Amino acid sequence: MRGAHLLPLTLLVSIAHGIGLEDKMGPLGHLVLDVPEATPVPYAIYQFKSAVEGVSSYHISGETEGKISVSSDGWLFLEHPLEWSPEKNHHLDIEARSADGETLDGPYSVVLQVVDVNNNAPVFAENQYSGRVREHSPAGVPFIQVFATDADDPNTLNAQLRFSIVNQIPNPGNVFYFGINPDTAEIFITEEGAEFLRARPTVSYSRGEVRGSPQVLKKKFEDYCTPRNNIPLENNPFYTCIERAERREVNLLQDPDYALIVRAEDLRGGAPNALSSTTRVNIAIIQNLWVSPGTITIKENFEAEYPMYLATMRANDPTALYRLVQKERFFFPFTINQDGEIHVTTPLDREQKNMYTLVVIAEDAQGVELEKPMEIHVQVEDENDNPPVCDKAVFEVQENEPIGNPVGVLPAHDNDEEGTLNSFLDYTLLSQMPPKPFGNMFTINQNNGEIKVLNKNFQRKEVPQYELTISVTDRVHTTECKAIIKVIDINNKIPVFEKKDYGTHSVPELAEVGTTLLTIKATDEDDPGTGSSKVEYHITAGDPHNLVAIEVDEATGEGRVYIARPLDYELQNVFNLQIDARNPEPLIAGLEYNENATTFVVIQLVDVDEPPEFEVDTLNVNVPENITVGTIIMIAEAKDPEGKTIKFKMEGDEHNWLELDADSGELKTKAALDRETIEQISLTIITYETEGDKQEAEMKVNINLLDVNDNYPKLQKTQGFICVQDMAPLTLTAVDKDADPYGEPFTFSINRKSPNFEIKPLDGTSVHLILKKKPPSDLNTTIPINIKDNAGMGITQKFDVHICNCTKLGYCYIEPGAHSWKLGMSSTIGILAGIFGFLILFLIIVFYRIKKNGQQSPAVPEESKAML
Repeated sequence: MRGAHLLPLTLLVSIAHGIGLEDKMGPLGHLVLDVPEATPVPYAIYQFKSAVEGVSSYHISGETEGKISVSSDGWLFLEHPLEWSPEKNHHLDIEARSADGETLDGPYSVVLQVVDVNNNAPVFAENQYSGRVREHSPAGVPFIQVFATDADDPNTLNAQLRFSIVNQIPNPGNVFYFGINPDTAEIFITEEGAEFLRARPTVSYSRGEVRGSPQVLKKKFEDYCTPRNNIPLENNPFYTCIERAERREVNLLQDPDYALIVRAEDLRGGAPNALSSTTRVNIAIIQNLWVSPGTITIKENFEAEYPMYLATMRANDPTALYRLVQKERFFFPFTINQDGEIHVTTPLDREQKNMYTLVVIAEDAQGVELEKPMEIHVQVEDENDNPPVCDKAVFEVQENEPIGNPVGVLPAHDNDEEGTLNSFLDYTLLSQMPPKPFGNMFTINQNNGEIKVLNKNFQRKEVPQYELTISVTDRVHTTECKAIIKVIDINNKIPVFEKKDYGTHSVPELAEVGTTLLTIKATDEDDPGTGSSKVEYHITAGDPHNLVAIEVDEATGEGRVYIARPLDYELQNVFNLQIDARNPEPLIAGLEYNENATTFVVIQLVDVDEPPEFEVDTLNVNVPENITVGTIIMIAEAKDPEGKTIKFKMEGDEHNWLELDADSGELKTKAALDRETIEQISLTIITYETEGDKQEAEMKVNINLLDVNDNYPKLQKTQGFICVQDMAPLTLTAVDKDADPYGEPFTFSINRKSPNFEIKPLDGTSVHLILKKKPPSDLNTTIPINIKDNAGMGITQKFDVHICNCTKLGYCYIEPGAHSWKLGMSSTIGILAGIFGFLILFLIIVFYRIKKNGQQSPAVPEESKAML
């Protein structure tokens, strides 16, 4: 009958889940079935059909918990819904029976696996969180973290949480000053928060000021409050303004500056059917006195009384001691006193050093830093205290140099700050010697010092060179500079190569940079030692990658052709170079360079079998320790310069957790990783040629295992005893293999409120278990203690306590009790009678022997006594 009622329900469930009815039926046999939790009941699971004749009913046994039944026609169904829990399965035995109850088929093993459904919303560890953050704190640095858990299956999306900030109160301008990491729930300040968050005004204390003392408060009253009607301080005993500031400091978190509504949402967030919950985070903005004064500017050579005050640094702890640290090994004319006042001890010179970096350290009397070291930049402002300086200036002009042609730029400079008026120079041509054929053969640009030809008709035989006197000024200082201009022969000859073709030259592709390939030479018949006869060499074809260059020997005029950059046979194996010879001076009108000023040379590379190459020599990879087995961690990228087939192999996998594809270079996990076993896996991946010399190359791979919260705190001891004489507390200590932030500090609590026991924290890993009242008699009890790590993960563990009277040595005293081997009265009497009978028999034998010996030796009474 129940089978008939189940059939419509089965059809409905099958249609809803897209399952055909035939998929929920099958022969009687061993089977594993998935059953969703919290289903409506009755819920049809599966119909078994035995192939044996004469079956009239089915029977199940095992872990039914009164919730699982089977109908007479073989339908396995739920009478009550099942609940999912980790590794919870129902193991059943099912058999087919005849009408008289005889087993005809089976029993067979059937396992029901309860499948989790998303029916648990996330739960925050606390209803409200409170945190403090200082104003001017950097953006992106976490200052508080919230924790939430989900009771659903952690291996499914049902328990995968995403965190978000729903609201910020207040929210000026609809700008969020706080952000949250969606995965770790760490809360931080945004860029806007770092710029705009400010603390409420509060009382600041300096060195030697005692918080709350009347003398100090009287002084602070004038700093923070404006007395009304000149009321004397004695009539204002509570100093309302100061009192309010002090109360704000004490009850900061009861009166927060900002409140955040943080939401935790399962299914990784964003799903329409996701479950969520919220918590409130109260945030107080704390005044931050440790603030950089910004860049300090000092004029160089500033006349003042030294040491000269620059700025004051103040730590948030009024007892802080200050010192300066210099970042460069250089003259350091700065000091700081114990009030944080920074002074410069002597005038500064910008030309020696234009910027100083001071590092201010605030520490306590033991040398422990109280604040993050603060860098302060001191900029030395330029003063016009340097005259212009000219370098040697020698130029050339040809006899036929046209008007307007540039001759050169006068090399002058000023050591004052570049880009300012202090180093801006003005140029004026004062004189020309000799003044032939005209007194103004040249002109100079007033702003940049460029000299140009102003007149023509230079005659080298009459005037071989000119000397110009030029005034250079920065409007405060003036310097006179000299420039020599040589008149040279006209450039009416072109360079001519000794050879038009230098032939073919071979070089190994692995030849070092700088290797000479050949030397070339071209000569010029113009006036020696001038720009008209100077030869320069240029590679104009055959080297698109600029791997070859030419260096000129000024003494001989030869050009050394050499390797400028590493050669690569696969990139270019033949260089058909065209080299042109040119003069720095222009040729006369109508004259052009021809084929005599060009030569050719062929450079052939000799191929060398090179080993394979990795794209990088060392690779660092970060991988979470709970990464799915079979996931690709990285791909080794390598190639062979000659294009040969390469393969990969691996060394260093001591735990046999990884596998490397020899062909593709894919590195995968083949077993579960464990950061608690090893934090970093150091591998060597080798690529090698499969043919020829089979050369190899290596790449170092460092795999850093990132910790996940896969361990919970465990008690080191699970039992102990308490002596009622002194009732000394027991110390409970837990350990967690995870690292920060998933390790300590731990949170201990007793699951059910106990009238007899309480827990008091000792440190981050231990607590005291305290017996609050003495029991009337010895007592053995088990206490459920919940221990959570810093991330809120933990379980309830049992701790057995024996409360007893103790011996002087401090151990429990156990009174003698009845033993199972203790004999009854009749048994005891029987044993005693046997012992007495044995003693009487022994004495009779002894007396008999004494009497017998006395008859044989009557003359020796002493021996009889001895026997007795």
